[in-house]
Amino acid sequence: MALVTFSNPEYRDKTVYAVAGSHTETLLKLARENKIPINFECQDGECGTCIVKVSSIDKKLERMGGTLTEKEKAVLRQSGKISKEEMEQVIVDDLPPPWRLACQMIVRDEDILVEY
Repeated sequence: MALVTFSNPEYRDKTVYAVAGSHTETLLKLARENKIPINFECQDGECGTCIVKVSSIDKKLERMGGTLTEKEKAVLRQSGKISKEEMEQVIVDDLPPPWRLACQMIVRDEDILVEY
């Protein structure tokens, strides 16, 4: 089980349990099930309205996270959240960037903070 804390300055932080490794539980799905108001439109990784910042709760551990989908790569580049150089580094290091699409990111077995 992973603990996912959703944080927004307009709302009180909310921590929920997520079933890790299900390969179907996206951050957006988890947020919607727990009535957390993350903005979204297409739910398919094309519009970019569900961009969130994800970080590890335990600063001693680097985030595992899943790899970026091709849709995420394109939307994050178009939105200016990640540069071409940063994208190349993400691929080399095999570590995800802090900015993700909630509709595409699969929850893993790690405690994370999601800022929306």
